[in-house]
Amino acid sequence: MDFGLVLQTDPPASRVISLMQRAERNGFTHGWTFDSAVLWQEPFVIYSQILARTERLVVGPMVTNPGTRTWEVTASTFATLNDMFGNRTVCGIGRGDSAMRVAGRKPNTLARISEAMKVIRALGSGREADLGGTTIRFPWTKPDAALPVWMAAYGPKALKMTGEEADGFILQLSDLYLTRYMVKAVKDAAVAAGRDPSEVTICVAAPAYVTDDDSPAALAHAREQCRWFGGMVGNHVADLVAKYGEHSSQVPDELTAYIKARQGYDYAHHGRSGNPDTAFVPDEIVDRFCLIGPVERHIEKLNALRELGVDQFAVYDMHDAQEAVIDAYGQQVIPAVNT
Repeated sequence: MDFGLVLQTDPPASRVISLMQRAERNGFTHGWTFDSAVLWQEPFVIYSQILARTERLVVGPMVTNPGTRTWEVTASTFATLNDMFGNRTVCGIGRGDSAMRVAGRKPNTLARISEAMKVIRALGSGREADLGGTTIRFPWTKPDAALPVWMAAYGPKALKMTGEEADGFILQLSDLYLTRYMVKAVKDAAVAAGRDPSEVTICVAAPAYVTDDDSPAALAHAREQCRWFGGMVGNHVADLVAKYGEHSSQVPDELTAYIKARQGYDYAHHGRSGNPDTAFVPDEIVDRFCLIGPVERHIEKLNALRELGVDQFAVYDMHDAQEAVIDAYGQQVIPAVNT
């Protein structure tokens, strides 16, 4: 199993770069960041510095979207980084929940994501693409240029499209039941589209918090540090409930039931521990969606995720123990999982 580190691009950028270097030293293979131009600093500028200061780390957004940049600009940025540092980028893409909403726009439609994925992948891989009737190609890309595109999804139509079109699937939660359910939906869609399902890389992303023991006090602190994640996921879940209803055969209750007490969301606290808008998230959801507890619990759950077909686990590292979690994974978790 590969391991990734996910960070927000809060200033100073030097700290983001330092944590990514630390992750590579500890055996992480991927470095991911949020991409929301109003809330955080521009990630692609920081990627160039991460790539220059690491040797193997693959970097990318978790996730970008097709609405805040034109598609040829996004593709050119990836292709330039790959030309400078080797093919060490991956394009994670989704609807643009925070990026679009804080700028006063609606998240992108699946149809728009589908079109953008095709264009960005083709241009980033040195091929021609049709931009609304104009065919273009970057004349400076190398023959071995390659840009994989991974799609974030929860709902049935998005899961189907991921299996049909994307190179990878990003699932932002680590609940075992939901992972099994959604990985199966993606793989089944790939098979129905005539694809080899093994060609779709499966990436589960969730907060991880390593405690010294499983005492009530230690677990309570870990839960409070990770409770924000249930609120972040809840934004997407609320959209699904609005579309399909509170109880729908197309969306499992195991995903939607917990947002009944959700009253609103302020993106000023998005993705941050202590988010006041996530008090509605119960301990059960934190335990299901995140990895918390002593090292042994992490190893056990990661092995279970691998059995479900997960190729990469990406650690959301937004809490008060960033370095400690990176080091614990590097020294104890990753070696145990990959022996």
